[in-house]
Amino acid sequence: MTAKVQVQNLSAWYGSKRAIEDISLDVDERAVTAIIGPSGCGKSTLIRCINRLHEVVPKARTAGKVLLDGEDVYTQSAVSVRRRIGMVFQKANPFPTMSVFENVAAGLRLNGVRDPKKLDETVLRSLKQAALWDEVKDALDAPGVSLSGGQQQRLCIARALAVQPEVILMDEPCSALDPIATAKIEDLIFDLKKEYTVAIVTHNMQQAARVADYTAFLYLGKLIEMNRTRDLFERPGQELTEKYITGRFG
Repeated sequence: MTAKVQVQNLSAWYGSKRAIEDISLDVDERAVTAIIGPSGCGKSTLIRCINRLHEVVPKARTAGKVLLDGEDVYTQSAVSVRRRIGMVFQKANPFPTMSVFENVAAGLRLNGVRDPKKLDETVLRSLKQAALWDEVKDALDAPGVSLSGGQQQRLCIARALAVQPEVILMDEPCSALDPIATAKIEDLIFDLKKEYTVAIVTHNMQQAARVADYTAFLYLGKLIEMNRTRDLFERPGQELTEKYITGRFG
């Protein structure tokens, strides 16, 4: 596999508190990489550093490199990086004053797209990619917040896909969803890797086992182990990994 994203000796701080320490790992192209570990271990900080959302927090800083196709994202404009690396958050956050259609089109409009045909085509494509079109095609003018929780999360995924990113980061995308909605998101993640590079933070080890090609285990801000998902769960190379996945802590 080819690494789409390479994290090299990355550390991050919030003020004087170090959240992650000297992490190096690859996120392979057109594959799903899961990041697991107990609460507070730095999982969300790691993916927020990948698309430079970490730096919007006051007094936050980083050291090390994040390479996208071999180029350091910290030498580029944050806006251009976030166009290429999309983010889906733990809690669905559709824009409350916008319709379903306008939620998906929002990023395009921010990027200067005004052609109605282009907007229509992209919204249609994105909603289909997010496996939501059949459920909302007759309600495109309805408020985005009127959808169910699972539909709202897929709407946010469609919004991220509309600007055609190369990488999609997901931070606990199913934590607030019921099992049926979770299954739909997991099916969607599996489909997305055909075209996109996906990294997902999850507390749910069963979810990582179901959707991820590779899994990284973080503990106290450090990368303990990373391997193919099946190998990591069946034959962990570190005692700490084995203790975590067998439920002895975390």
